[in-house]
Amino acid sequence: MTVNLGSLVLGPLDNELLTPLVAAAVHAVPSIAGAAHTVAINPDLADTAALMAEYDLPAEASANCVIVLGKRGGEARPAACVLLANTRADVNGLVRRTLDVRKCSFAPQDWTVAETGMQYGGITPVGLPAGWPILIDRAVTEQPWVLIGSGLRRSKLAVPGKALADLPNAQVLDGLGLA
Repeated sequence: MTVNLGSLVLGPLDNELLTPLVAAAVHAVPSIAGAAHTVAINPDLADTAALMAEYDLPAEASANCVIVLGKRGGEARPAACVLLANTRADVNGLVRRTLDVRKCSFAPQDWTVAETGMQYGGITPVGLPAGWPILIDRAVTEQPWVLIGSGLRRSKLAVPGKALADLPNAQVLDGLGLA
């Protein structure tokens, strides 16, 4: 079975299009493993705006995964925020309160790449370090399919939005993504 998102035609799950860590995490969650699809893309188009423009993707078909760092008492608290491409994370409001931190900001790119083992432009909530909270905007879970990172810039992973709620440490939140 193939899945069409915009003009992208996604094929069945291909582990070669995922980092080994992401592939293992996909197969560990039955609702994701049983439905996931992959597609190779030009790595120059890995960033959301370029990908959406090139493949005529609607914003609700693409979900971004941004890594944030909260701090409280000198302790760093990383988390992932998953939201639709046409929204931005409520980092200083809902995210900060959910993580119970005094200060919260986007994690530095170099730190994110080193900690996740994923390439920038391919960051995904699937396969993040154990224990990291995954905060998912409810609007993502309401989409039949969402295109997310694969851990690599050269490919994308598509899953039913509701399946992301089955990831370890996932929390579905109303209002995480702001217009």
